[in-house]
Amino acid sequence: MNSKLFRALQAFRAAQCPAAMVTDRTTGVQALVTADQVSGELDLGEETLAGVRRLLAGDASGEVDGLFVRVYGPPWTLVLVGAVHIAQALAPMAALAGFAVKVIDPRRAFATASRFPGVELIVEWPNEVLAATPPNARTAVVTLTHDPKIDDVGLIGALRSPAFFVGALGSSRTHARRKARLVEAGFTDVDIARIAAPVGLDLGGRLPGEIAASIVAELVGARHGRPRQRP
Repeated sequence: MNSKLFRALQAFRAAQCPAAMVTDRTTGVQALVTADQVSGELDLGEETLAGVRRLLAGDASGEVDGLFVRVYGPPWTLVLVGAVHIAQALAPMAALAGFAVKVIDPRRAFATASRFPGVELIVEWPNEVLAATPPNARTAVVTLTHDPKIDDVGLIGALRSPAFFVGALGSSRTHARRKARLVEAGFTDVDIARIAAPVGLDLGGRLPGEIAASIVAELVGARHGRPRQRP
């Protein structure tokens, strides 16, 4: 990769703009492709360029007309609201599934490095964090505390964003009360329908690790466009 294309690729990645590096394996000549730009010495015809952009849109590396396409997309991020026991199991599982995990909790007694080794901890109110760093289309937000003062503001921040997944722990009765509060806050039924609640696939488990596994399974499905399987 020549230095000019490398610098351009680094700039796109820093800006969280998906980009694809296209390489002719025989000659080593390359082109850098985004949704609306093409640079480099490799000449791509219209059909080949369209194929590269299909891979780019699908966040999948592969081959197009004999050319190798390496797609560089922004990271998939999971924001967990609540440094609770389920989050302790969920954070490492989600990391193994390819998510960059952040845990938000204003309660310092819960959000400690000893309970979440190697995890990014943010000891602030979730509404403040999500306002300062809004979720994007590669972000999932899951609330876990069962405390409306913390969970509701996290959900409000998530629903005001293009987050690809919004989930909340809790029973159907808890969710009914949550819906009523969100309606009072100005959200519509369509807005509230974005919330996967109770979050996680219905695997029948009740242990923290089992619940965490069910949530990760649903997140992976949502990332790949699979419809929610739980009422």
